[in-house]
Amino acid sequence: MRVYDYETKTAQARMRRIMNRGADFSRKDYQRVETILRDVRKNGDKAVEKYSQQFDAPKLTAGQFRVTPQEIKAAGKKVDRAFMRALNRAVRQIESFHQAQQEKSWFSADRPGVVVGQQITPVDSAGIYVPGAKGGETPLVSTVLMGAAPAKQAGVPRIIMVTPPKKDGSVDPHLLVAADKAGVDEVYKVGSAWAVAALAYGTDTIPRVDMIAGPGNKYVTLAKRIVSGLVGIDIIAGPSEILIVADKTAEPRYLAADLLSQAEHDPLAASVLITVDREIARQTAREIKAQLAELSRRKTAEQSLAGYGGIFVVDTIDTAIDIANRYAPEHLELQVADPFAMLGKIRNAGAVFLGRNTPEPIGDYVAGPNHTLPTGGCARFSSALSTTHFLKRTSVVYYDAAALKAEAGDAIKLAETEGLGAHANAIRVRLG
Repeated sequence: MRVYDYETKTAQARMRRIMNRGADFSRKDYQRVETILRDVRKNGDKAVEKYSQQFDAPKLTAGQFRVTPQEIKAAGKKVDRAFMRALNRAVRQIESFHQAQQEKSWFSADRPGVVVGQQITPVDSAGIYVPGAKGGETPLVSTVLMGAAPAKQAGVPRIIMVTPPKKDGSVDPHLLVAADKAGVDEVYKVGSAWAVAALAYGTDTIPRVDMIAGPGNKYVTLAKRIVSGLVGIDIIAGPSEILIVADKTAEPRYLAADLLSQAEHDPLAASVLITVDREIARQTAREIKAQLAELSRRKTAEQSLAGYGGIFVVDTIDTAIDIANRYAPEHLELQVADPFAMLGKIRNAGAVFLGRNTPEPIGDYVAGPNHTLPTGGCARFSSALSTTHFLKRTSVVYYDAAALKAEAGDAIKLAETEGLGAHANAIRVRLG
């Protein structure tokens, strides 16, 4: 991994490339996804069955989409105690964090005869998308928890999960046990764009939902983007990214390991280190080379680092923070002597990890905060998946006769200024 002096043109060109990267959505991708969505909207289960058999499980039929209670019970016997211990900790801590995010309805009667307020209610149903790679061979247990926990803590009465099946039509038992533990009500063995379409439009087997959350490949992402507005969606998540700010107290082994933890995700993932210490930069580059040799996903990590990795040396920590705020990374690590003192300077980041003993992956699994985060600079204006994504805020207004009379004149004046006579009349007719 190359070390750059940030002030050089080469370094700044490299940083622009990293900041401007993203999923490559071609016109062909859009056309392909739109075709799938139209097919599912028109043909329902028949279309979902066709795509499932073509891409995932050749013998899976619509009648087998829904996971049965017997399958969930059997899954419980296939996972070991260590997994259950880890799962129980993760569920407990993730649910506790999201419980603290709950919003409450409120009402104000500060003006005589007037009550205004906001009523908070959950959506009626939510669909949680859990990726599994082609054939459902990557059981992303943590994604089950991160999708279900905020929905459950928001009070959503019906939580539905979709995930790609394996070739034999089954779902990894770890996913099923996690779904059951997290409070998912129904699980369906469908994936990709046709799963999103089924959740958005509904089929005879898969119910339509009000909100769809969870990450996926570019076809899932495109499908969510297209159906947004017909149903709610969480965020448009792109390739993963990490930016680390480090001073001379940082440990190069830790820095290298954390950079590689994101690089192994995807060839488009970005891993960036910004440091004020040139020797830390050099040692980290050497550590990356050494640790790469031990990775099972070495090829993916190498592609990621070659395309969107970089170690940048800057003159001051303030310069590093300025770059971080402009980048607005999904994951920001502050591996510095006093990270809490620096936290107040961070304006744009999906999640911030403080200190040398807080690697980003601890946040992926057990820390508690949600790991579904804004990417591609979207942390400038959006936030992590939370209970608020599953809540609606309904305004409430009440006037008695005296209060209406006291404020009617101003409201009528504004309505008439806008040329909306019927609006003005709806107020005037009540004045007697």
